[in-house]
Amino acid sequence: MTVLPYKETSTSKKQQVENMFDNISPTYDRLNHLLSLGIDKIWRKKAIKILSKFKPKLILDVATGTADFAIAATSLNPEKIIGIDISANMLLQGEKKINALKLNSVIELRKEDSENLSFADNFFDAVIVSFGVRNFENLERGLSEIRRVLKKDGVLLVLEFSKPQAFPVKQLYAFYFRYLLPWVGKLISGDRHAYHYLPASVEVFPYGKKFIDILTNTGYSSVQCIPLTFGISSIYIGQK
Repeated sequence: MTVLPYKETSTSKKQQVENMFDNISPTYDRLNHLLSLGIDKIWRKKAIKILSKFKPKLILDVATGTADFAIAATSLNPEKIIGIDISANMLLQGEKKINALKLNSVIELRKEDSENLSFADNFFDAVIVSFGVRNFENLERGLSEIRRVLKKDGVLLVLEFSKPQAFPVKQLYAFYFRYLLPWVGKLISGDRHAYHYLPASVEVFPYGKKFIDILTNTGYSSVQCIPLTFGISSIYIGQK
């Protein structure tokens, strides 16, 4: 099932996602940290710690947004991190942070489509995606493109929302995502669609075993899932 941010328009999901992130980019970071209560920072640190054992030197950050994950990955002392996104406005916000932190020599941002990557085969040691695969128009195509640009034995690390199953976290999470999050998101961002799209896209995303199966069927090996914070999000690891 395809979930769209703007149901009243006939444009593709990819174009709608691009427009949505362009619209909310000025308030994205503030809202992201507020709505996650800052836990998203802890999740990224956990993901980077897992990635550290692979010692990647050349990293691709897909759907980099405002470059939070790319910035966190600089703690691994890579030679280069390239962050890509389809939203030019999100990349502008990321550039501001990179400039302020003086990380220009390590991080490069590019406007690019994750499902049609411009990089050569077997190019990156690692590819990371933080809360981005859910927005792919064609999930399998995007994962296949990522695998194409990975070196042999290169690693894909995905951090993505999932759905908790245990009482009462499941019920509290559902209430927060369906009612409170869209209201706060609309109030601060001014886009009434974007933060309705978020819970709707999480609802249909094939998390857990289903996503493991998709990764395996796309050609990844040694695939594993690590649930975080009662299953609110998960880290997925796979190798080429």
